[in-house]
Amino acid sequence: MGTTPASAWFEDRIAATVAPLLPGFAVEAVAEIDSTNTELMRRARAGRTDPVLLVAERQTAGRGRLGRPWQSAQQPEAPASLTFSLGMPLAPADWSGLSLAVGVSVAESLDPTGAHQVGLKWPNDIWVNDRKLVGILIETAMPQTARPDAARYLVVGIGINIGPREGDGMRTPPAWLRQWQPDASAPEVLLSLAEPLVRSVLAFEAHGFAPFAERFAARDVLRGREVTLSDGTAGLCEGVAWGGELQVRTDAGLQLISSDEVSVRPRGMSF
Repeated sequence: MGTTPASAWFEDRIAATVAPLLPGFAVEAVAEIDSTNTELMRRARAGRTDPVLLVAERQTAGRGRLGRPWQSAQQPEAPASLTFSLGMPLAPADWSGLSLAVGVSVAESLDPTGAHQVGLKWPNDIWVNDRKLVGILIETAMPQTARPDAARYLVVGIGINIGPREGDGMRTPPAWLRQWQPDASAPEVLLSLAEPLVRSVLAFEAHGFAPFAERFAARDVLRGREVTLSDGTAGLCEGVAWGGELQVRTDAGLQLISSDEVSVRPRGMSF
């Protein structure tokens, strides 16, 4: 699975801030791995369900939504991307809108005031000026030995472009954090967002998406724009409902889109 990287990832500081929220929480850093999400899913299915944050300097088989590849960007002097996964047992009354709540937390950590136009693109991307800055992949597993009523194991995978990234093969050119934070480093970014992310996931478990709805709306990059769904349906995006569904006004009326398997693009942008 790789060896511990030479660079410091503030493992002890992150663990110290998060452990009061998640007893037994640990931070693991590796130099290289196939996919942090894949590794935590493997562990969960084998019955290892302790809360953990797994960060890698390099992923060789990273995954995005719908099975798309997501590889770590590298620069000689420092990682040009931050790739990590948070794993923890979770039992919300309703899972709807979790990826949106995660997006709100990450966007607010990266751009607290909104001055840099870090926005949220339903259901799980963070954009800057229509360019992807962050991808989020949420998966869950039920351990083989778990009781039917046991909490599922949540794995939240996050990939953030820290430095310049090639756009070859991407539908839209990427954005990166150093465009407005020239001294940003992957370890420091991880330190800034880990504890707020855990707090947000726990808040979602307790209260659902509703407490995040207005915060999502404030950064919604699709609201008020003509959009096209992956099935060819076109319409006007009217924002996100309180249950996390995307609202699209089409010729057939208002549609509520709830499936993560549906891709959405502003009109004129290709899939």
